[in-house]
Amino acid sequence: MKSNLTLSKITRILSLFIIAGYALLSCDSSKDVQLKPGIWRGILNIQDHELPMNFEVKRGKKLKIYLINAEERIELDEGMIKGDSLYLPMHIFDADIKARITETTISGKWTKNYEDDYSLSFEAVYGDSDRFKKTTASTTFASKWRVTFVHHEEGDTTEAVGIFQKNNDKMTGTFLTPIGDYRYLEGTASEQEMKLTTFDGGHAFLFTASRVTEDSITGDFWSGVEWHETWYAVRDENAALPNPDSLTFIKEGYHKLDFEFPNLNGDMVSLSDYQGKPLVISIFGSWCPNCLDETRFLKKWYDENKNRGVEVLGLAYEAKPDFEYARNRVLKMKQKLGVDFDYLIAGINDKEAAAKTLPMLNHVLAFPTTIFIDRNGEVQRIHTGFTGPGTGHYYDQFVKEFNKTVDNLLDNSSYEN
Repeated sequence: MKSNLTLSKITRILSLFIIAGYALLSCDSSKDVQLKPGIWRGILNIQDHELPMNFEVKRGKKLKIYLINAEERIELDEGMIKGDSLYLPMHIFDADIKARITETTISGKWTKNYEDDYSLSFEAVYGDSDRFKKTTASTTFASKWRVTFVHHEEGDTTEAVGIFQKNNDKMTGTFLTPIGDYRYLEGTASEQEMKLTTFDGGHAFLFTASRVTEDSITGDFWSGVEWHETWYAVRDENAALPNPDSLTFIKEGYHKLDFEFPNLNGDMVSLSDYQGKPLVISIFGSWCPNCLDETRFLKKWYDENKNRGVEVLGLAYEAKPDFEYARNRVLKMKQKLGVDFDYLIAGINDKEAAAKTLPMLNHVLAFPTTIFIDRNGEVQRIHTGFTGPGTGHYYDQFVKEFNKTVDNLLDNSSYEN
């Protein structure tokens, strides 16, 4: 059989291969930038102060970035790179980083999308694992402190307990308050000064402290775009907070909750739909850092205990009154954390407005607030706030008390302390 390939055809085919090769080379030269795997150091500019933080970049089939706060790792797995542009959603929070990148630098903004004009400049460089300039951490601040926060513009004060410890060349710890804790803080300390930060994707906190005497310190707390408080503390190994079970309660004349809210499908659900089963209710919001900690705890606990006959129900108070917005935020959290219990959309993230949706309570003081209800539908315990894993043995104590409460609800038709 005679070949149909002439010299001119062969030449044209070779030319096409050459053109295609140049095209591939051209594509290679403009391909998406690949962030270098490893530890990075980022800086948020927060009210003219630098808030340093660390994260790790990992590459596989998809880009993954892990925010690092002391022992905590928060996985960000929705990042997208196009050319030299990075779009990085912040876990379950309605926030993101948009930036220009090279293999070893990031420059852009961190934005909370549900708030007006809420952006902070963000810079990061590869290869720096030190949150602050490395020093030999002092034990001066490693103690337990009785703390008072003061917000001067609003004239408010908040009592707290500070717990700090030296871990090698780092300082870690947190503040416990009547409505929750400040999660995992990490930083450094010299003999005279301490700096601690945390960044979970939805919240950016910077704490500084200066030694006044051997047993007293004073400091500043900056959060986000404009929040600022001063604080002072006295060393006190017996420092404690009010009993979190005494702060929120059923008003006189009430014994039961009564509500009806839409679930994530838009169907109305009332408390009576859970009649006959012990129930744990979480008043929470997907925007709330302590609520994230509580949801992780409740998810694991429910997976291990749902066959015992107890139910868990989340009442979501979200950043906007729009049902679809609220539904999508809660659905994202539910899917991302693998939560198997139900949620209702109850209202907005305003404590006074939330209290109006549950008028039998004296108030809604904190997100989250946990309500324990027996088989008869009667409220047996209300726990204000959440003591998260960043608090160490305080968290262990909370878990022990939680289990004891539910065990009693399951064992008895009514709960007795």
